[in-house]
Amino acid sequence: MLHKKDFLSLEGKVAVISGAAGGIGLATAQLLSAYGAKVAMLDVNQKGEEEAEYIRKEGRTAQFFKCDVTSSENVKEVVHEIKEKFGHIDILFNNAGVTVRKTVVELKESEWDFVLDVGLKGTYLLSKHVIPIMAEGGGGSIINTGSGWGLKGGDDAAAYCAVKGGIVNLTRAMAIDHGKENIRVNSVNPGDTDTAMLRDEGRQTGIVVDENSQKQYLIDCGKDRPLGRLGTTEDIAKAVLFLASDLSSWITGGAVVVDGGGIA
Repeated sequence: MLHKKDFLSLEGKVAVISGAAGGIGLATAQLLSAYGAKVAMLDVNQKGEEEAEYIRKEGRTAQFFKCDVTSSENVKEVVHEIKEKFGHIDILFNNAGVTVRKTVVELKESEWDFVLDVGLKGTYLLSKHVIPIMAEGGGGSIINTGSGWGLKGGDDAAAYCAVKGGIVNLTRAMAIDHGKENIRVNSVNPGDTDTAMLRDEGRQTGIVVDENSQKQYLIDCGKDRPLGRLGTTEDIAKAVLFLASDLSSWITGGAVVVDGGGIA
């Protein structure tokens, strides 16, 4: 007989989150800490320190680590610091990413390298240095941020689509390689989500983003989706919580789509 259990509890677990100074990464740090995790927040943006302080003021455990995920030495040093600070790592959310909205013809080589280095190389480097620690502790959960466009492609975003498609299949490869170490690896694949990145794109294409009318903005920009709105960062964070928790204990190699039905 099944008995009630708090499968969502992350008490005693340590979560490493990249791109945690804002957007989906920050929302995830806030949510995982609310469910008991100690969060290590990685970003190149020093604003992450302020955000970690806000979380600590709520009586939770959070520490910011300035980290360039494209630098092998920096990633190695930061992961070592986290291990020294917390003793173990149970959850890794590879979330750092950037975009340049151009076709392959328009892209400069430096722009291509930048997008791939942050999104794909960053995922590789953090995973490379975290997995041995995770395996030593008996296993864990890795969640990689893909995208709906990593599954079906999109316009004027060749490098971004290449990264996200790579992440989806890298996730499957990692799940196969590290299942024997009790490490689950899944990707979460958002549709359009109300982040600073999306709003910047909107401004560039002439969409007026009214900070005082966020609800209507979400509805207007997502009205063609079955659920009738854009995603919020908390929508994506909830999916990460599911994949990080024991509720998903027999799910690995999956590509979880969180997009309000946009690619259905």
